[in-house]
Amino acid sequence: MFRLPILTFLLATTPAALPSQSAAQTPVPRSAGAPYAARNLPDRIMLTPAADPAHGIAVAYRTDAAQTASEAQIAISVDGPTLEEKAIIVTGPAGIAKDSANGPALYHQIRFDNLTPDTVYAYRLKGSAGWSEWLQFRTASSAAKPFRFLYLGDIQNGILTYASRVIRQAFHANGGIELVAHAGDLAAQRDDLDHDDEWGEFNQAGSYNWSIVPQLPATGNHEYIDVMLPDGGESRQLGPYFPLQFALPDNGAPGLKTTYYVDYQGVRFIVLDGTSAIDLGTMAQQTRWLDATLAASKALWNVVLFHQPVFTCARPDDTAEVKAAWKPVFDKRKVDLVLQGHDHCYSRLTSEAGREASAQARADGAIQGPVYLVSVTGSKMYGLNDRARTQPDKTAEATELYQVVDVDGDRLKFRTYTASGKLYDGFDLEKRADGNHLTDTDEPMIAVRTCTGNIGPDGGKCVARGK
Repeated sequence: MFRLPILTFLLATTPAALPSQSAAQTPVPRSAGAPYAARNLPDRIMLTPAADPAHGIAVAYRTDAAQTASEAQIAISVDGPTLEEKAIIVTGPAGIAKDSANGPALYHQIRFDNLTPDTVYAYRLKGSAGWSEWLQFRTASSAAKPFRFLYLGDIQNGILTYASRVIRQAFHANGGIELVAHAGDLAAQRDDLDHDDEWGEFNQAGSYNWSIVPQLPATGNHEYIDVMLPDGGESRQLGPYFPLQFALPDNGAPGLKTTYYVDYQGVRFIVLDGTSAIDLGTMAQQTRWLDATLAASKALWNVVLFHQPVFTCARPDDTAEVKAAWKPVFDKRKVDLVLQGHDHCYSRLTSEAGREASAQARADGAIQGPVYLVSVTGSKMYGLNDRARTQPDKTAEATELYQVVDVDGDRLKFRTYTASGKLYDGFDLEKRADGNHLTDTDEPMIAVRTCTGNIGPDGGKCVARGK
């Protein structure tokens, strides 16, 4: 039976408090052949889940300055071209103005609430020249149900040139992706492109997939910008694009909207902000919130997503502050997966004692604790550190990757693929009465990818630089 959703709207945090740039200071865009000026139809359309994605979802998008109203149509999807007959219209607050090297634009955010679980909806958005195409999404089931999600490391560099093919390969080769988890540094904010161009490339790289599959983004250090303090010192604050681009759930650590959690069909995804924790003094409040959120979780699986890795594969030292504060919570609360980025290499670590000890423990039937992953999707690469040769179960350098995770009851299947779709790593977790047990996949995989001197794993130059 058709049930009209009650829709409310979410107004993004205004960037008015951010330092303004004069026209003379605004950099010239440098994206060759692809100007990213706002158009008279909506673009940069980004879907994000509500904390309860069975009943809610949000959309953020951009228009030209002429479309001041935030307006959407939504309907339960039908199989003929009559969606508008039962669609309802929602209007929200005026879009938020943002000027850039590509000119003025308005950013809009609308939240759809009280939706029916496990149901396909269609929506479209209003621009000054008319409506966007109809876009479809499915709400989550209200109960545990098998699903697939995609995990991407730093997209950040070579966003359109290189990372786009990895993202598109992931969707092309793996149907049924229902969520995308981003481990931060989606754009560089310090790259050779204007920041607006970077976000334009990010949206072009994911294209319509971002608008029909909900995104779970974590902030990385490159989501932040450096600011000067009145006393002459330096600090950081969240850049203007991230809060405009993503309409996130407001259920995170008090006063910290870059942290949040989402319960999706038997999995609790918890998103932390490592940059704020390390550089802005929010470690203690995030740790308290993390512990409470895990303690309250009724999900069968708990996955934590953030940027700076506990165990590094490129940097000389592990991330001491994160390791000291969050690892004990992961151990105590029996977190299943820890998804990270930042190091621009690949690492799957199952025991701090090293890969040989971990393999022996599995052979002896030991319970598996949190599995720590680091991955990279974009083109910037760091070389492996000395520990990475013996501590993680599997590593790679100079390799663009994506990860597909299938959740099915008490089994979780994790597979890592290269940019061209070759299987590189894989394992299964089985949740038994005594805890998790990990089994390495016996599927055929390609050889370990590392540089040999100045020669990279593909036979060309090694592009992984020391960190």
